[in-house]
Amino acid sequence: MKKKIALLPGDGIGPEVIRQAVKVLNATADRFGHYFEYCYADVGAIAIDHFGTPLPDVTLDACKNADAILFGAIGHPKYDNDPNAKVRPEQGLLALRKSLGLYANIRPVTTYANLLHLSPLKEERIKGADFIILRELTGGIYFGEKGRSEDGKTAFDTCTYHVHEIERIAHLAFDYAGKRRKKVTLVDKANVMETSRLWRDTVSKMHKNYADIELNFMFVDNAAMQLIQNPTQFDVMLTSNMFGDILSDEASVIAGSMGLLPSASIGLLTSMFEPIHGSYPEGVGKNIANPMAAILSAAMMLDSLALTEEAQAIRDAVQFILEKGFGTPELNPQFPYGCAEIGDLIALQVADPKSFRFSESKMREQTSTII
Repeated sequence: MKKKIALLPGDGIGPEVIRQAVKVLNATADRFGHYFEYCYADVGAIAIDHFGTPLPDVTLDACKNADAILFGAIGHPKYDNDPNAKVRPEQGLLALRKSLGLYANIRPVTTYANLLHLSPLKEERIKGADFIILRELTGGIYFGEKGRSEDGKTAFDTCTYHVHEIERIAHLAFDYAGKRRKKVTLVDKANVMETSRLWRDTVSKMHKNYADIELNFMFVDNAAMQLIQNPTQFDVMLTSNMFGDILSDEASVIAGSMGLLPSASIGLLTSMFEPIHGSYPEGVGKNIANPMAAILSAAMMLDSLALTEEAQAIRDAVQFILEKGFGTPELNPQFPYGCAEIGDLIALQVADPKSFRFSESKMREQTSTII
């Protein structure tokens, strides 16, 4: 099978982690007999430097012509530290979402048994947590009418939702739940917000066509508490733009490292896959960035292309590497491995999982790890 993939490494550590994801994709292609054609394009601060805009037309065209998009990171301190900057890297990401109709953000949160100690939460609370947050991405208060009064003493942000916006992401939520533990939790604020009541009405009507899926409702303030107290209760969380933005960041601490968490943005024209971590400018060029989130994002991308066995091979390889104790400095400060080395290990495991064995003593000596 041949697929065309647009690669947008972006800023900061983006190019480093995307490089490792490509290693793993190439190993996957070799093992399963596929061919991935890559098209590299600039976005964010590097695009501003090269083109004067965070989303050049050539980049948008590359995305529209691709079967899927793998995105690195966006952002640079020279813009973060300049409140008067008229053009910012993040505008490129917002423009991508709008231009490609990326309406649903999907964030899996998975815990790994030997990494539970890295989370700030108690191990017994998070052990076994494995859920997905589906956040509506193009509607709600972020995109509604907003403004200030002439005297500057009043401001407003309007939250607006249409039934079709709710329906398209709710369909995704029910479909994901059908492949998992068959449970959807709609998170809203229906006791005070009319838009939330529209969400409940719409999703409840749709649920009649998904009789095998359990549907629950939870107010967002309670959901924020339950994520900390009992995250294992969740399977698929469905929510609006702002609530999803907040809850997905809260949930990111459960796994112990943002370097482990992938995401997908599903669109009308194509879909984009990216690690949830930022550009991490402090780590650029030091070979310390964790590429696993980018690699797992590549696995989500393969799932979207109906290459589910290939995607699972990548996830199995990542889990195997983690179980053996390999990790970048934030995962294993005593015996850290670099970004490139982790990419090599995962690619080797994907290429031939049966013959790849490790010497733990050599791992600790930072010499060869292969017996």
